[in-house]
Amino acid sequence: MADIEIRKDEQRSRYEAVVDGQVAGYAEYRDRGEAVQLPHTVVEDAYEGQGVGSALARGALDDVRAQGKLVVPTCPFIASYVERHDEYADLVVTGS
Repeated sequence: MADIEIRKDEQRSRYEAVVDGQVAGYAEYRDRGEAVQLPHTVVEDAYEGQGVGSALARGALDDVRAQGKLVVPTCPFIASYVERHDEYADLVVTGS
């Protein structure tokens, strides 16, 4: 597996995982002011099981943290990733 580059496409409101110049997957986001909602993640079939989803989750969450915002992980994959990685628990908006 080649390196996975995570980039933010603000025009499409998504984080993209790029492998060898190809978009291997993406995580949509919605800016909600103090928080960022992550509603949907897609990994292309050809890249399933190669760490693309985890790289997307990590990249998106790291960017949210860098912005000083909280996260609303409505995407089941992102929510599950946060549950398995305690270092991101402090980002989650509670009571949403």
